[in-house]
Amino acid sequence: MARVPSAVVAASGLVGGYGVARWTKRRELGGAVLAVAGAAAARQWRARAGGPAAGALTAAYVAGFAGSHPLAKKVGAWPSVLGVAGAVALASWAVADRKV
Repeated sequence: MARVPSAVVAASGLVGGYGVARWTKRRELGGAVLAVAGAAAARQWRARAGGPAAGALTAAYVAGFAGSHPLAKKVGAWPSVLGVAGAVALASWAVADRKV
């Protein structure tokens, strides 16, 4: 069975978490999607790149989530979410997925 790249998992968690929260109007459901995808990505990061890299990528994931909020006030919600998801995906690919 083919593995899903951690970059895809992380970006999907950020975009999917926002989408679920927005469309269901239940922030906690969006948070659950964000948390589950983040945990899955962190597990992959640790297996592929080691603990320190996984910690740094997890910090980037959380910072992307937090940073999308003030950024959304400047560029809009969807552009903000897509931008930070792309940045986290790129970092994830560069650190963990490129070697696989």
